[in-house]
Amino acid sequence: MSAEGLAAAEDKMRSGGVDETAVEVFGHYYRQLESGVTGIIAEADIEPLKEPPRLADIAEDEAAAHDALDATVVIKLNGGLGTSMGMERAKSLLDVRSGLSFLDIIARQVLHLRERYDVRLPLLFMNSFRTRDDTLEALSAYDDLASGDLPLDFLQNWEPKLREDDLTPVEWPEDPDLEWCPPGHGDLYTALSGSGLLQQLLDEGLRYAFVSNGDNLGATAGARIAGWFATSGAPYAAEVCRRTSADRKGGHLALRTSDGRLVLRDSAQTAAEDADAFADVKRHPFFHTNNLWVDLRALATQLDEHRGVLGLPLIRNEKTVDPGDKASPSVVQIETAMGAAVEVFSGAQALEVDRSRFLPVKSTNDLLALRSDVYDLNDDYTIVLAEGRDEAPYVDLDSDFYKLVGDFDARFPEGVPSLAEARSLRVNGDWTFADSVVIKGDVTIDPEGSPGRIASGSVLEGPSASGH
Repeated sequence: MSAEGLAAAEDKMRSGGVDETAVEVFGHYYRQLESGVTGIIAEADIEPLKEPPRLADIAEDEAAAHDALDATVVIKLNGGLGTSMGMERAKSLLDVRSGLSFLDIIARQVLHLRERYDVRLPLLFMNSFRTRDDTLEALSAYDDLASGDLPLDFLQNWEPKLREDDLTPVEWPEDPDLEWCPPGHGDLYTALSGSGLLQQLLDEGLRYAFVSNGDNLGATAGARIAGWFATSGAPYAAEVCRRTSADRKGGHLALRTSDGRLVLRDSAQTAAEDADAFADVKRHPFFHTNNLWVDLRALATQLDEHRGVLGLPLIRNEKTVDPGDKASPSVVQIETAMGAAVEVFSGAQALEVDRSRFLPVKSTNDLLALRSDVYDLNDDYTIVLAEGRDEAPYVDLDSDFYKLVGDFDARFPEGVPSLAEARSLRVNGDWTFADSVVIKGDVTIDPEGSPGRIASGSVLEGPSASGH
């Protein structure tokens, strides 16, 4: 049935207006899936990455930084709706600091860098069909953001979800949109190439791309890194941070023993028997921040030599067609990770950066910390830890009451509490916080007495606390 399944999937993609390059790439991975490829990277086949170059040890050369930034395009992944946080539009529209959204801060970071270094530094967003209109409307407030003839965005591709039993495109008349899925952020390279944008960037004299997630406001196009990357001659570089216990589930970089190349291993590519080794932050000390630097000429050459298929490792993602209905048919989503390109390019490098370049917002726990006085928003629109802090406090809000953004905002109607002197905050139960609440040390708010209100000006300190 698989031959018919591939033909049906390709026909569906073409009928849906999907670019032919993306159809070809899908066929490449479908055949791998059919043959039993799982994308698993065995612990026995890799060695830990040890001591890559450190950004802190690299001296900034202003001339090299200027030339590199002037040849760099900033690309932000912006296809997500933030559905896990209860959002129904682009996650990047969420208010994160001082009435500014992710999009506002990203745009202002880039505009500041252009002025500071007198460079072009175009900005592009990889949108999905669901995020494009809202994103472009929000960005229309910045008249000078577009660079020359370059657009502000390009579209991520879509592909059919496949029935797990026979690998045919799933049908779900109740909501046909759920028959489709994005191919993972590894689609970045396919979308750039198939849209013609990669060639347009090269024609504009741009040589490098800095790519990162739109919800990571720590990921700016750092001048020192740009200069280092340009002078290194590397075709690709991955920014990595040292793992902590909080990063046990994140993908890590390692060295493939067969050829010594860097590889990215995600949790979905880890066999059950290797789960402990994957989570061992001492054995595998560096995780990929999903901040990466790419030489666009090297990317174009690689794609030309392989007929548009970069050859990223397959990720087999098993779901149900309706994520909210576990009784709906089981499906397989074919995905790739953009960070996995580290193994495609000979001479790819890793660069250790500090934690300030990794500030993702994946939950309202992260959002609370980012909105608090733990962080400062500088004049250049970088977000940094407040003076005297070397890390953010641990935050764990009761998911029954705080998981969705609407519920979260309703419980902090007058602003979030001060966390400047907090090490951790755990909230159990349903509590609404009044203004000027202060958290000190390690605080756990117990559920007894909830739903309730934390009174204005309350100072909570110690191993446990209750509402007032």
